Amino acid sequence: MSNIQSIHLQLYRTESLLPLCASKYFGDPDLPRGYEYPSYIDDDGDAIDYQFICQINLADIAAIDTDGLLPHKGMLSFFAKIDRYLGYIYDKSSIGLSLSQPDDVKVLYFPEVTAADDNGANNGFLTQRLVDDNNERVNPLEWNIKFSRTADLDRNTILGHGENMLLAEPDHREWEDWDEPCQGWHILLQIDSNESDDFVLNFVDWGVLVFLISPEDLANARFDRVRAQVLST
Repeated sequence: MSNIQSIHLQLYRTESLLPLCASKYFGDPDLPRGYEYPSYIDDDGDAIDYQFICQINLADIAAIDTDGLLPHKGMLSFFAKIDRYLGYIYDKSSIGLSLSQPDDVKVLYFPEVTAADDNGANNGFLTQRLVDDNNERVNPLEWNIKFSRTADLDRNTILGHGENMLLAEPDHREWEDWDEPCQGWHILLQIDSNESDDFVLNFVDWGVLVFLISPEDLANARFDRVRAQVLST
């Protein structure tokens, strides 16, 4: 993936809630009206919600995706089985140090994003907030995202704000290529370990989580066959 322009995601908290369909890290996802929160079936046959990681409003990166590798409108939403890295539960099905199975992640691509009007006349987007049995929020509080070309930042700035990147180079990989069937695949999104007042996200000794996509799927804006892997430092 040499010479491809990666995009850095600088995360920061704001006092007010972000607008509907804004780019954000954690918080609750914005999904089309009537679209169910993504879930999977565990070994006991129970439906378990994926952890929402972030959503990227692609208009925010249009000006700096100089290679045109990603769509420049619509939204990408990233979900994954990472419960144990947030310390909620120990889930043996969580993504590990080997390539994930296809259903360990859920990446949704919505080509158009519009807000739902008050009377429901269109099938726009609404925030789907997860709550527990006591009506308490489940997901960590949301963070805003500032996008920059990685090439425009120095290394200390990147490290100081976390190595969260779209189209990242495989700097944390200690071998030449990914295992089968993902040889030659690109890092669509890299998420760094992080912590705040309401969460600790630790990917095996403060490593990173990478979402991998084939060059063909990236070129065709197909995001339903993404794999993932944790890379430890």
